[in-house]
Amino acid sequence: LVGPGGGLILGADLRKDPAILEAAYNDARGVTAEFNLNILARINRELDGDFDLDGFRHRAFYNSKLSRIEMHLESLRDQEVRIGDALFEFRAGESLQTENSYKYDLSELVDWLAVCGYLSNQTWTDARKNFAILALTVGESS
Repeated sequence: LVGPGGGLILGADLRKDPAILEAAYNDARGVTAEFNLNILARINRELDGDFDLDGFRHRAFYNSKLSRIEMHLESLRDQEVRIGDALFEFRAGESLQTENSYKYDLSELVDWLAVCGYLSNQTWTDARKNFAILALTVGESS
């Protein structure tokens, strides 16, 4: 969509200590848990579901092999859930994976983007290098 000679601004969450990531995605105030459980509330509202939000708990953990935070909603008990005319069974401990949030090594990301035809013109990071913003242009071959 950008096209040859076009520009793109890309934000990327960078790799960091898994303890920092897990603390952020399992925040003490429960903001992320509320956000994650909202998917069930939306299914109930928009797809005629009957999820009991109290029957699930938020879990987030870092998958180091895939370099991503995985967010899950874990069933707290055996239960049946209806979405429209479909019925789904959950066992206690079974989870729905709701999100993957990938974390990148900045130099690997720039190299990967170059292979895809994006040239990095400028990069900005926060002081701790936890997050990056990249200004990219599209080369003629992409």
